[in-house]
Amino acid sequence: MTTTVRLSCAGRTVGRYSHLPGTAGRPYLHPVTTLAGLTVTEERPADHLHHLGASVAVPDVAGHNFWGGRTFVRGQGPTVLDNHGVQRHLGWKLCDPDGFVQELAWEADGTELLREHRTVAAAPLSATAWALDLSFSLTNTGEHDLSIGSPATNGRPGAGYGGFFWRAPKEPSPPAVFSDTADGEEAVHGRAADWLALCGDGWSLVFAGATGETRRDPWFVRTCEYPGVGSSLAATERLPVPGGATVVRRVVTVVADGRLDRVGAAALARRAVTT
Repeated sequence: MTTTVRLSCAGRTVGRYSHLPGTAGRPYLHPVTTLAGLTVTEERPADHLHHLGASVAVPDVAGHNFWGGRTFVRGQGPTVLDNHGVQRHLGWKLCDPDGFVQELAWEADGTELLREHRTVAAAPLSATAWALDLSFSLTNTGEHDLSIGSPATNGRPGAGYGGFFWRAPKEPSPPAVFSDTADGEEAVHGRAADWLALCGDGWSLVFAGATGETRRDPWFVRTCEYPGVGSSLAATERLPVPGGATVVRRVVTVVADGRLDRVGAAALARRAVTT
């Protein structure tokens, strides 16, 4: 079943949320646009066909791939495996023009590993910026403990991706990236920061952790190979999820027209997490 919901802010459509079974098995937001209409996500780019706009994607849940593409195997490298799971839409708790609440089952081999409660909301910030507020709660509904991993925890240094992930459009020049205290991919990748800005040709994205636990997660950042930012659940160590336990994260993304500087990005990040 194909599920599509339009997301609106300040009377304008700013996103489309789709769940297309067979397309890496998860729902995602694309296109996401600025208030002026610039698209700031990318769907199935040639360099990574499993990158799907803005989504929640994890490469290793108890050995099952909820990211798409190949799986990194220790001592072997990226490997094509028949281990892909799906995020199955169970239903809407709420579905309004400016946001929705969704229930999902993370399933692999016919078994539910995690039950997710996801909330997405759009809120205006200014005449040129709005905020996308995305939170997810992952509950281990089974009796047995499991854990969440990444290529980094499986032996690939620096590849701690998995969790909230945003694929931005690839342009002739790489986007600028900076946090409150650092500039450039090398300086911000793999480090925690209250917020992180990615600025391209006429657009800016500011990612802010909206809870203490989210702010402690390091950022996964790429600008040269491709433009993408994620908040890492398992950057260096596997994240245990005991039976009955729940993992909760919340990332608020400022979507702005124009190219923000550090002062402007910080101000919008503060406003976004308190709106």
